[in-house]
Amino acid sequence: MKTKLLIVLSVISLHVFGQEFAQEINIDSLDIYTPEGYAILDSSFGDLNRDEYKDLLIVFNRVDESDISDVIDNPADRPLLIYTGNEDGILNLAARSDKVVLCVDCGGVWGDPYEGMVIKKGYFTLEHYGGSNWRWTRYITFKYSEEDAKWYLHKDGGDSYHSGDPENVETILKTVKDFGIVEFEKFEY
Repeated sequence: MKTKLLIVLSVISLHVFGQEFAQEINIDSLDIYTPEGYAILDSSFGDLNRDEYKDLLIVFNRVDESDISDVIDNPADRPLLIYTGNEDGILNLAARSDKVVLCVDCGGVWGDPYEGMVIKKGYFTLEHYGGSNWRWTRYITFKYSEEDAKWYLHKDGGDSYHSGDPENVETILKTVKDFGIVEFEKFEY
């Protein structure tokens, strides 16, 4: 039986997108609470903070992002919101970043590079794919810190290859040793 999940946004989350969300949201009709001009691009449940309760990632995109992307110098943001759950099945907004999910035109001629997201206990990864003759992937992984209840960049990397020589793959992987400590909310692709 599909259970309905109630989302209660915390008081500190009242100005997401410059609009107020309702205090109680039924997950089955989440899109009616989506800010005007935006749509839900993707969402996924998992344990993001290692507490055994169901958490939620939601990626939003502007409904007109494809129309405006070629005419503006600054591509439309794709906000990613992290909601953490508790024993009562209530989800509270924990973090937000507007510069984690690559823009609609960031995939080159291949198109929208966003492929999806994966959640594994305390980690989540955003997956991207793009290019033309040179193809590439990019996987951006964040890890939860129990010390301060925040997510930090853990790995940023991917593969690239020429479509005429797909067996010759170059892999690039950067870790904290390369980029230092980067908080989720301050990360920019």
